[in-house]
Amino acid sequence: MSEWLVLAIAMALACALVLSITAIRHRRVSEDEDTSETPDVIEYMTMMVGVVYAIVLGLAIAGVWEARGAAEDSVRREAQALYEVTQRADVYPAAVRDRIRGEVDAYVAHTVSVDWPRLTSGETPSEEGATLLAKLRTDVTHQSPATELQAQAYQPLLDHIAAADDARHSRTQSSEATLPGVVWFGLLTGGVVTVGLIFTLQIRRSGRELLLAGLFSALIVFLLFLVWSLDAPYGREGIDSAAPFQDLFPALKI
Repeated sequence: MSEWLVLAIAMALACALVLSITAIRHRRVSEDEDTSETPDVIEYMTMMVGVVYAIVLGLAIAGVWEARGAAEDSVRREAQALYEVTQRADVYPAAVRDRIRGEVDAYVAHTVSVDWPRLTSGETPSEEGATLLAKLRTDVTHQSPATELQAQAYQPLLDHIAAADDARHSRTQSSEATLPGVVWFGLLTGGVVTVGLIFTLQIRRSGRELLLAGLFSALIVFLLFLVWSLDAPYGREGIDSAAPFQDLFPALKI
């Protein structure tokens, strides 16, 4: 089921629940109950809870957004470093150049086709990726420069491989969810409390009040969905987050 379909269903259910409770509550109100005024203390409490929850929700969104940006930067640095290796290997003889580029292609293909589904499903990447990168580093290290041009390219090649290795470690370490379970408990509980408090404001069945109550509950659901979606640094399905590899290595069928 698509994430957007799940979001639409959740928002519709939240609106329906709020409107149903409002209608049931209105039917059970006694005729002599005064619904024209709400005690000041209730309005104050509702406002304060809403402000505090908005701050916490905003911090959660900022945290997962920053983690998503850091993960995307790691992928970009890793792909760019490997691309530079394939380009700088051009100074070596054809056999050496093709071998280095073949090892880079093998690593990229394995990363996108094998490691990425594991990342998006919450599993740890396989050890084969580290083995392929180590093999590339060993081959480049043991390739003694035979010309001045190769000598100039030798150290930058090693630096780019080291940069790719560092970016790979950052990618694998940031594959887990950003927010711990206790934060999610607070966000969900706070959302229920915040929506529940609107019933203390003497909501009646006027079209304007029902519309605002429904939109408010739908907004809370949407913001929680946004946090949940961004809480997976590399997404929850597909390999869209591997776009830097696909852009720099378009010849590979990955």
